[in-house]
Order: sequence, then structure tokens, then C-alpha cells
Amino acid sequence: MPELPDLTVYVERLSELAVGHRLEAVEVTGPSLLRTFEPPVSACAGATLAGVSRLGKRIVLGLDIDVFLVVHLMVAGRLQWRSRGNVPAKKSNLAALHFDNGILMLTETGTRKRASLHVARGAEGLAVHDRGGLEPLECNVESFKERLLAENHTLKRALTDPRLIAGIGNAYSDEILHAAKLSPVALTGKLSDEEVERLYSLMRETLAEWTVRLREEAGDEMPRKVTAFRDGMAVHGRYRLPCPECGTPVQRIVYAGNETNYCAACQTGGKLLADRALSRVLKSDWPKSIEELEAFKDQQRNRLSGG
Repeated sequence: MPELPDLTVYVERLSELAVGHRLEAVEVTGPSLLRTFEPPVSACAGATLAGVSRLGKRIVLGLDIDVFLVVHLMVAGRLQWRSRGNVPAKKSNLAALHFDNGILMLTETGTRKRASLHVARGAEGLAVHDRGGLEPLECNVESFKERLLAENHTLKRALTDPRLIAGIGNAYSDEILHAAKLSPVALTGKLSDEEVERLYSLMRETLAEWTVRLREEAGDEMPRKVTAFRDGMAVHGRYRLPCPECGTPVQRIVYAGNETNYCAACQTGGKLLADRALSRVLKSDWPKSIEELEAFKDQQRNRLSGG
């Protein structure tokens, strides 16, 4: 799912390309995309795009008629900018916003169409889509600490909860926690003041650094490679690959179709976190440390080789 760095670059490029231009028509072809009926999407035709912003993990296109188009890309939704003309028919096309200087395409690959488009009227209508999370690059350390400690959750859950922190998902939470040398399952209520301040600082540093990287990668174009798995990431999507800090193989926890990647040596004091699927199979044989894991692998290799 596109997160704060990706969405920030989308917003910047859309602002440069389309703000001040007339929206001539909104063509919705994805049957599950449009989630509202009032105001009708047809009411947007003829309006001028006044601004583009990010609201959590949503992109908001504000029109000069006090109407907002709220786009949530979910996992596989993407935005493309095309020159004016005919739009090639593709199953991945969900909507085309025809501006007087180009076409903004909303696409989504795969069979599960989860991306959404809402049409909201006025500030009150837009506020419905605000989950209330703090903006991580705008809040101060005091408000961050207050929000983080308001409920006792694991750090992974706290960072990815849109009611607490806005714009962070599976990928960048892994990177932030690795940079801060904190366990993804550490409880917020047990963090020291130093750990909270370190998390706050590394959260901002990680998000800002990746925003710069993606901005430079996109250049003058709309972002083309929007993915949760990027070269240069320390742990996310790098299961079994060496941690760039210490060389220890990156570990993971798999749950509900998602995974958390972490370095046991850097983040958990060498302790392996139990993976729900594997620990159910291995039960008491589940290795508790990197050393036990390596010994377990050696046993399996010897068994397979007949040694």
C-alpha cells in the first residue's frame, strides 16, 4: 500500500500538473470504485482543481466548487498521467479524470478491487475521511509521546494505526523500527523516555529520507515504480537477507496476509519472535534465538542429506 513518502510525491506531481486546470469529465469504469452518490461525480465536471493534498493514506483533490475527490489507492491502486486523447481499454483501468491538459488515470491490478473514490462536499464532508492520526513530520515529540502512550499496543500496531499516526503502513514501520533499534512487539506502555524520543527522531528521519529518494527517482514524471519493496530498504521485504547493520539474516512474522520484518540482533537482543504459522507446527521445537535457529537449520540440512 502506498505510504506517506509515495503519496507525498504523488501529491507534489499532481499539484504541478493539474492545479489550476479545468476538470472536463470524470469517467468511472470500475464498478466497485465509486463509494458515494451524493454529490454525484458528474457534478465535478467543469470545476477547476484548486489543490491536491494528502489525508492519511488518502489523496484529496479539492475543486473550486467546495467539492473534494478522495482517492484511497489501497494495496494495488496507482495513478498515472497521460496526454489527452483516447484511453486504451484495460481491465486495470478504474477511472479517468479528463483535465484540459491531460488525463489522470486511476488503475488497479489484480482481481481484488479495493481502491475507492469518494466525492465529499465541504469541510464537513471531507472530515469524515480523517482517521485522526498525527502527522509524523508535523507533530512535536510531546504530542507524539502523548498519542503513542495513550493506549498500550505493540510498536508495530501503534505506528500503523491510522487513528494514532497518519500515513505509515507495513513497509515504513519496519524500516523505522529497525532504524530505532526497537522490537516490533515491544509494548508502548513500557518504553522509556529515551526510546520514545529515539523512535520519534528516527521516524521523521526515515520518512523524510525516503520522500527525498522517491522524489528524485520520479523527477519530472508521475511516480512509476510505486511498491512496498524497494532497493535500499534495511529489513522490509528482505527475509533471510543480511541486515545491512550487522549481517544477521533478517527474520519475519507472518500474520493475516501481512508480514513484519526485523533483525533479531539489532532489535530484539537476539531473540526470535514466534511466527504464528511456524510456531503452531514446531510448537516446543520453535527456536528462541539466532543460535538455536542456525542449529535447527543445520539439523534439517543433515537430515535431508542423510548425515
